[in-house]
Amino acid sequence: MIPKQDIHEIREILNKSTNPLFFYDDDPDGLVSYLLLRKHFRKGRGIVVKSSPTLDLIYLRKVKELSPDKVFILDKPIVTQEFVDQVNVPVVWIDHHEPIILEGVKYFNPRLSNKKDARPTSYWCNEVVNEDDWLSAVGIIGDWFIPDHFNNLIKKYPDLLFKTKDPGDILFDSEFGKLVKVFSFALKGTIEEIRNNVSVLLKIESPYEILNQLTPAGKFLYKNFERFNKEYSSLLEKAKECYDKKTKSLVFIYPSTKNSHTGPLSNELIHEHPNTLLIIGRKKNDAVKMSIRHSKRVLPPLIKKALDGLEGYGGGHDHACGANVKESDFKIFVERLQKLTQK
Repeated sequence: MIPKQDIHEIREILNKSTNPLFFYDDDPDGLVSYLLLRKHFRKGRGIVVKSSPTLDLIYLRKVKELSPDKVFILDKPIVTQEFVDQVNVPVVWIDHHEPIILEGVKYFNPRLSNKKDARPTSYWCNEVVNEDDWLSAVGIIGDWFIPDHFNNLIKKYPDLLFKTKDPGDILFDSEFGKLVKVFSFALKGTIEEIRNNVSVLLKIESPYEILNQLTPAGKFLYKNFERFNKEYSSLLEKAKECYDKKTKSLVFIYPSTKNSHTGPLSNELIHEHPNTLLIIGRKKNDAVKMSIRHSKRVLPPLIKKALDGLEGYGGGHDHACGANVKESDFKIFVERLQKLTQK
């Protein structure tokens, strides 16, 4: 866990900051982490980090352009020491992936005290703001955890949620799951489109604004959801046809002409095929960028072995990882990982 005194320290840093800059991951957990802090403290700018799991020198120009007095990093699994060294203001990193210790960073991660505590970044940002409402649940459930205030949410939104211990039930069998997709799809498209979507999300006060299209902001976001859901649903149906009973794996690759849906696709498919190796990838620039899932096997060490001698990288949570492998090495990587998960 992140101790209460550390939560208080994060809160105090934000209270005293005049112009914070937030870098956040491009999934519902990262997005909601930013929205919670931005809405509560009513200050700062947010930059979604889409290019890779790493926050590196590419983003230094944003620091120079926006001149923050503090830099916050939310839900990014990897940050380079070179980036930190060239940021001339205090850096605060809130995360829940495998711990990485860097010099010159205020680092908050529940795994520092308990390596099995992988509660999402949005969970800890919610501890900072003390909101406990639907918005935090979008990020927490979107990252496959049930929030502490789940029973209260069911009472407040009985038409959106139901009792379960499996986050996948909510994500794929409830109206609240559609809401998580709205947030996920808000991070698709051009940078300008994403910036507009996030600005509109900051105005939303109720899930019904979006799901029932009750306000102009809600209608705007729902229209964006419908736009990307058509593409997503088409890919999902094609991916379902790729299940291989013999290898207990499902490998589905689609071209870069489509938007990236690897994470959401792999999450939905692993809910349908829980004891399966899921590899959902997208070809881009002679490489395959993929999301990997397995509900039973701890993936990071297996991915590391499968990558040995190949050109690529990968890692993440125990049962949900990302990887990027050179296209010419992809077949070898898949065959290795299939064998490793069957042992």
